[in-house]
Amino acid sequence: MSDIFIALAHRYEQGEIQSIPAVVDHILQGLVASASLPITYQVSIKGQVYEILPPAANLTFLMDTAVPYVEAVFFRGTPFPGTISYNAQAYQVPIFQSDFAYGALYADPLPIGSSGIPPTLLMQDMRHYLPKALLERYQQGLRQESDIRIKICETFQQSMFCVTTAAIQGLAPHPLSTNNLDEQKANRRYLENWMNRFLKSRLLQVNL
Repeated sequence: MSDIFIALAHRYEQGEIQSIPAVVDHILQGLVASASLPITYQVSIKGQVYEILPPAANLTFLMDTAVPYVEAVFFRGTPFPGTISYNAQAYQVPIFQSDFAYGALYADPLPIGSSGIPPTLLMQDMRHYLPKALLERYQQGLRQESDIRIKICETFQQSMFCVTTAAIQGLAPHPLSTNNLDEQKANRRYLENWMNRFLKSRLLQVNL
């Protein structure tokens, strides 16, 4: 994914990317181009090679790494310790696994620095590498840099919604531009399932 984002940054700097649909399309094309790339990994210890992810497993980028990552990190995740109660009587954790949703697209931006709050670590790290244009945009806000970690987290969530949108489009059963009625109905059923999962996400808050 890093290659896709680096190329996106270059295209933005050159003025080729000027809208959110253009961002989503760039990511989609990158996912499609990398979809069948093999995922392998091996380590060498004292001259002995150990295949952790062997070629024989036939793992590919899109279906075996990108899609599970989106599902696990963006949509599921784990409620951060200290943010909700794990006491069953408090009913703050869903009863059914299918309703469990507290991934990156749902997480509140909590810059409290507590252990086990991933967004805090992300915000703290990213603040050292902000591009000049993004920092200037943050400084235009009412609080300027005093709430910069909140702004970074919301920006990150916006970018992850773009990635998720690209993945959803790429995995649709039929081209979204199809004029075939049956294919349109199949696409609608597919998209309705995804849209229902966005209802409790931070989609509206980060796009105000």
